[in-house]
Amino acid sequence: PEQGHPRVLRCHLIEARDLAPRDLSGTSDPFARVSCCGHTLETAVIKKTRFPHWDEVLEFELAEGEPGEAMLSVEVWDWDIVGKNDFLGRVEFPLDTIRTDPTKGWFQLLPFPSTTEDHGGQLGALRLVVRLVEDRVLPPPYYQPLIQLLTEPILCPGQPPAGTALAVLEEVTSGESRQDVATKLVKIFLGQGLAVPLLDYLTAHELARTTDPNTVFRSNSLASKSVEQFMKVVGLPYLHDVLKPVVNRIFEEKKYVELDPGKMELSRSRRISFKGSLSEARVRESSLELLKGYLGDIVDAIVGSVEKCPLIMRVAFKQLRRRVEERFPSAQHEEVRYFSISGFLFLRFFAPAILTPKLFSLREQHADTRTGRTLLLLAK
Repeated sequence: PEQGHPRVLRCHLIEARDLAPRDLSGTSDPFARVSCCGHTLETAVIKKTRFPHWDEVLEFELAEGEPGEAMLSVEVWDWDIVGKNDFLGRVEFPLDTIRTDPTKGWFQLLPFPSTTEDHGGQLGALRLVVRLVEDRVLPPPYYQPLIQLLTEPILCPGQPPAGTALAVLEEVTSGESRQDVATKLVKIFLGQGLAVPLLDYLTAHELARTTDPNTVFRSNSLASKSVEQFMKVVGLPYLHDVLKPVVNRIFEEKKYVELDPGKMELSRSRRISFKGSLSEARVRESSLELLKGYLGDIVDAIVGSVEKCPLIMRVAFKQLRRRVEERFPSAQHEEVRYFSISGFLFLRFFAPAILTPKLFSLREQHADTRTGRTLLLLAK
């Protein structure tokens, strides 16, 4: 079509307070379930609390013609390992009101069905921000002046770097908005066939400002965020190919893995022992074996995937290595060229995907508490 109107409903679940206790411990294991226009998404489960802090953003793509009279429903539930989850309360918003003004603040949780009666605060309250984002997509010629301005420093490299549009973007974006800017930049330059030159330009300028090789690309600069988003855009199928088999196995096996003595629940391990509860040493030994097995499979999958790695990622990292060699040429800094690449490939690509598979579309739902702990230890 000549013009599109993509709509994204963004619901930022921040926290809840004074939730009803549903467990014997006098607390709950709350998670939030957000539903809109036939789609449902859930947050992670926060264990043993009546004051959960999620800080999660759930996004819905709305079809043409919505919102109309559609409703956004936000429910809070207590997760149970056996039996049904317990309902803790809900809040509903008509999308028409969100369209004119973002919804933000604390909202009293109501029973099901929602009523306006006063329940004396028994169900607690939910803090969130809901925003309806509407992007008007115009025909391509309208964007040519902007694309020309952004690509100019790369296509015509003679101008002073401080005055370019890319340099100005770096200056005016805060840490919070930098990820959004990096995502848009990567997509624009991919569309122009200039993604690798963009990353080269940004990383070269970042290196020029770096004096200590041990801190190279450690900050959340526009360069670091752009490489991170670039890997997500071009490398997601590759990531799935490498990690999905072992991540699925970890979810399915639900093994008990714990190395911290302060967090070990020895009584819960009784069902895997024929002689009562296991000792701390046995749990640690079992956990180490499991972690080594999972980690070995992950490392083997990564090392064996060289030929599957997208060519454009390989080209980008080859150029990055050359730039780092030029910036830190001495023999004592020889390893920096490899650390700079592994910092992106492992710390900003593979490790975050292992830690939270849902954010990389490796799984449809967040991990339960036990699996989440295993993933955290693996990521570390």
